[in-house]
Amino acid sequence: MTTGVTEKPSRRPVRSPSASRAGRRTVSGGPPPTTRAAGPTGRSGPPGRPESRQRWLAALAALVVLLFGARLVYVQAIKGPELAQEALASRLHTSDTPAHRGDITDADGTVLATSVERYEVYADQKTIAQFVPTSSHQIDGMPVEGEGATAVARLLAPVLGRDPLELAADLVPEDPDRPNRHKVLKKDVVPEVQRAIAALNLRSVIGTDLVSERTYPAGSVAGNIVGYTGDVDGAQVGQGGAERMFDDVLGGTAGTVTFERGKGGQQIPTGEEDRVEASPGDDVALTVESDIQWKSQDAIDAAVKKHGADYGMVIVQDVRTGAVVALADSGTGDPNDRSTSAVADGSRVVSNIFDPGSTGKVITMSAVLENGIAEPESEFEVPYRYTTENGQTFKDSHEHPVEKMTLAGILAQSSNTGTVMVGQELPEQVRYDYLSKFGFGRMTGLGMPGESAGLLRPVDSWDGAMKYTVLFGQGVSVNAMQATSVFSTIANGGVRMPPTLLAGTTDASGVFTPTPAQEGTRVVSQETADTVLRMMEGVVAAEDGTGGRAVVPGYRVAGKTGTAQMQGADGKLSAIMASFIGVAPVDDPRYTVGVFLKNPRTSPYGGVVAAPVFQDVMGFTLEHKGVAPSTETFEPYATSW
Repeated sequence: MTTGVTEKPSRRPVRSPSASRAGRRTVSGGPPPTTRAAGPTGRSGPPGRPESRQRWLAALAALVVLLFGARLVYVQAIKGPELAQEALASRLHTSDTPAHRGDITDADGTVLATSVERYEVYADQKTIAQFVPTSSHQIDGMPVEGEGATAVARLLAPVLGRDPLELAADLVPEDPDRPNRHKVLKKDVVPEVQRAIAALNLRSVIGTDLVSERTYPAGSVAGNIVGYTGDVDGAQVGQGGAERMFDDVLGGTAGTVTFERGKGGQQIPTGEEDRVEASPGDDVALTVESDIQWKSQDAIDAAVKKHGADYGMVIVQDVRTGAVVALADSGTGDPNDRSTSAVADGSRVVSNIFDPGSTGKVITMSAVLENGIAEPESEFEVPYRYTTENGQTFKDSHEHPVEKMTLAGILAQSSNTGTVMVGQELPEQVRYDYLSKFGFGRMTGLGMPGESAGLLRPVDSWDGAMKYTVLFGQGVSVNAMQATSVFSTIANGGVRMPPTLLAGTTDASGVFTPTPAQEGTRVVSQETADTVLRMMEGVVAAEDGTGGRAVVPGYRVAGKTGTAQMQGADGKLSAIMASFIGVAPVDDPRYTVGVFLKNPRTSPYGGVVAAPVFQDVMGFTLEHKGVAPSTETFEPYATSW
């Protein structure tokens, strides 16, 4: 029997310290030991877990999604409407639409000023650079060649009547980095041309703005009254004359249009749009009558030329209402012509002042009669020279021996010395009061731009001479309207009617609203006014009167001549104003006409240079208005004794 031998397992060799320091040795036949990475402390740790990293990444992704979701909810649900509104606002553009300015007409409806529709054509130089024509952009049925400014110019030039090359140069910005988005190409474009431009389908690069252009069909007729307008922020605003006086009535209220526009500035067809329609202005009817205004301008222009005067003025006023029928300046400019400053000069009738001279004697005579100092046929011995008790000496225009004149004769012959002899009986304050009541030293109420109130000094500033010179129209300054109104007051029975230019207004619906009738102010009694008017008739009708050249055949005329000093270019009283102011018909007064000529070279006397103009204008006015000739005969006062 065989006996088996059992082998004992061998023992693991024991490492010596040197072997341990040298590193581990591998037992023959066994696998190498696994080496673990050292941790942060230098010690080996467990192997990494990918599941943990995946969980962290998933959590981070979920957080990001949550944040984006919350932001999306905030933007869409909470902030959305506000942001949408801001975006819309950035695309909205608002522009004003001008209101139609009302017309200015004369008393008969003749148009003196009106507004016409015009357009301003402009280019957007920024969008033009990117312009690419489409099949709709054609010339004579053929697609337009080129791109950008070249193509736009080829399409637009024939419509604007410009050379394509020159127009293309305007479409290209001088500085490429600073294109002009509103480069004006042409102004005052008529509607027909604007419609042709719209048909070119260039709205993204070419625009048109509606503007209102003021035009004056009557030209220079009443140009000094009508005035003119100027462009202020795209609207026509009155700058002178009636345009300025009645600007609030004529101007209306501008409207607005708000629309959504695209990146190129063009209106988005389906976008937001909101309109507030403009309210047109009212039409204004003046009291002026074009035919009489024309006649007045023509007559005074001819007189200025004939007598070599610096300038002249004519006023025609309705004595019953105070309405100004004509207000003429020589050399009146045409408001359509802005090449000179003539239109901007305004009317001398209200702006230029002068001493009224002998026409002011009418006030003295009214005060003398009203206060019972003398009667029309009171007798006076009138010398050529007269010295007052304070040593002031005055003289008449012509040397003469002592003459026996009545009060009516003193006025008829325009005697300075006689006027002083009678007028000195009036207290100084009374002299001042009558000058003031007749309208001197205050605004007329006409309302024209540039009006001067004249100069009427208070009594306590009158020197030794002035207290007498005011009696015959020196030492007090007035404008032509103020001087003329004195005679209208006498012709109206002693009641002063403020002068007016406004007859009424017509609104957009065609309803005419007349100017309310004005209330007059009594200055002197009816009896005094009638007496003075009859005395003034002697100035024209009497053989020795100074106004014989003012006679209008078939009508009784009353008036007064005047020759007065006025300030010259040197600032001194070196110039003269020759005048004649009269009324007709005396038996039923209707109109007052005042004529004034500065520095006439042929003669300084109003009876010589101004009275014939009065005759011409008054005769035309009476005939034009169909005023019946006088039927009552003149019963003159005695002018001498």
